[in-house]
Amino acid sequence: MSGNLPLAIIGGAIAAVVGAAIWATVTLLTGYQIGFMAIGVGFLVGIAVRLAGQGGSPAFGVVGALFALFGCVLGNFLTVIGVIADGAGVGFFEALISFNYAHTFEVLYATFSPMDLLFYGIAIYEGFKFGTMEEE
Repeated sequence: MSGNLPLAIIGGAIAAVVGAAIWATVTLLTGYQIGFMAIGVGFLVGIAVRLAGQGGSPAFGVVGALFALFGCVLGNFLTVIGVIADGAGVGFFEALISFNYAHTFEVLYATFSPMDLLFYGIAIYEGFKFGTMEEE
């Protein structure tokens, strides 16, 4: 089955953004960064890549893995924006628009935990695994 890689990319991108938004929302509502959210992002992205692209080659797995990682990093970033918004007493979108993006990597580095590597790794694995599974 050859599949449609451009559709897989679109599906993976959408799923990564949706997964990141869910991750940030759950984290902000509970006050806890739950590492298992990364696993959910990986699963969501992998399934989206497979369903949208209808392919099973390793290329689809790579798309799933990359977008799973992107979704995890974006989820952490959106959480930071939410914390900034809360601390500044402004709305989320106002904080998102006014954020100085020159500090993005600095902020992500400051909020990074070694445990993130484990959950990001699992998310990447799931994005790859579910992105390459062919339907029977």
